[in-house]
Amino acid sequence: MADTYDLVILGSGPGGYVAAIRASQLGLKVAIVERERLGGICLNWGCIPTKALLRTSEIYHYMQNAESYGLKADNVGFDLAKVVDRSRKVAGQLNAGVKGLMKKNKVTVVEGVGIVTAKGKLSVKQGDKTVELEAKNVIVATGARARDLPFAKADGKTIWTYRHAMVPTEMPTKLLVIGSGAIGVEFASFYNDMGADVTIVEMLPRILPVEDEEVSAFMDKALTKQGIKLLTGTGLEGLAPSGSGVTAKIKHKDGKVVEETFSHAIVAIGIVPNTENIGLEALGVETDRGHIKTDGYGRTNVDGIWAIGDVTGAPWLAHKASHEGIIAVEKIAGGSPHQMDKANIPGCTYSRPQVASVGMTEAKAKEAGYELKVGKFPFIGNGKAIALGEAEGFVKTVFDAKTGELLGAHMVGAEVTELIQGYVVARQLETTEAELMETVFAHPTLSEMMHESVLGAYGRSIHY
Repeated sequence: MADTYDLVILGSGPGGYVAAIRASQLGLKVAIVERERLGGICLNWGCIPTKALLRTSEIYHYMQNAESYGLKADNVGFDLAKVVDRSRKVAGQLNAGVKGLMKKNKVTVVEGVGIVTAKGKLSVKQGDKTVELEAKNVIVATGARARDLPFAKADGKTIWTYRHAMVPTEMPTKLLVIGSGAIGVEFASFYNDMGADVTIVEMLPRILPVEDEEVSAFMDKALTKQGIKLLTGTGLEGLAPSGSGVTAKIKHKDGKVVEETFSHAIVAIGIVPNTENIGLEALGVETDRGHIKTDGYGRTNVDGIWAIGDVTGAPWLAHKASHEGIIAVEKIAGGSPHQMDKANIPGCTYSRPQVASVGMTEAKAKEAGYELKVGKFPFIGNGKAIALGEAEGFVKTVFDAKTGELLGAHMVGAEVTELIQGYVVARQLETTEAELMETVFAHPTLSEMMHESVLGAYGRSIHY
């Protein structure tokens, strides 16, 4: 006899567990199926533990540069095992927190490998045992996994995915990072600050290619200044274990292929959605290159089957998954939520310096035919940034010259991943330059640069 629910969610990442909580709040009887650990990749192997590692490398960097703050820190070093242990404990604490939230919200947690066997029916394999579940609606929130190089699968020894890079048993001496998206740049930043000799290989003409061109150019200079070697417009033709390291065949811009040996390599070339072997093919659920096709509410082409998060395509971000989960659940419960607007989803890179953005880049806005007003304000013009010793970076805002609509905002520098939310709220509220100019920003704060950037777009900047 199958256990019956109003909603069953397959996957407990930031999309799945948030959807489960909201469904419970709306009075639905909910079960969530998880094959590994509650919280999914983000909490256990992604967003959270990587930020713990990056916090360690940030403090280590400050300790090494204590003199610039009038301090002394002699014989600075680190214990790699303890660095990793702290990161894992942070993830463990939050995993326990999700367990508590499931219990508090009366969400049934079913551990095991789930497969959708028919509309509204799932089988969950738990070793030798199988549990049957039924629900009017099923949300697929199975996430994604790291993409392997076709000619070199990660072995966990010298060729790493993000998972291996988070729990190193030894410190790389010479590290190759393949891919310069957020994941690649974050790991490059961490290992460089911890003392590794780091090289980034990027096939496209610039690093962080989805960001505004000025941000990419700034990051290129900043990372190069820190000692990271950046090879853009460069391909990788081969990667193989070699002795105690790994040998890479790197094809440079001029077409010349050069072999170089590294102690380790991190593959950060994207993700593969976890849509295989969960029953979707038999039901006829439509996909596009493995990603499930949905409308703005998370509905698939099959009645009663919904999908959220990384399985539905870019942007592959935890906060996007969470919001999609809430939208889908509210629609299932008979509400009238707004459809997902991907243009208002912020993107963040937690490297040193940080990068954050929302909306259109200047180039994309021009391509779309807008007449623009663009403002830019540097960190060096901000008192708080100078006092912090973080005077490198800028804030850039892009407006529609005709309507004053904030089309996009782009930041690089200290703590910009916290600042970006101000512009996200502004876009959600359809704020124009007039409201932003009239807003009072506290002094001294880094957020004053946001105000100055807006003023600068209209020739009214005060401090620059």
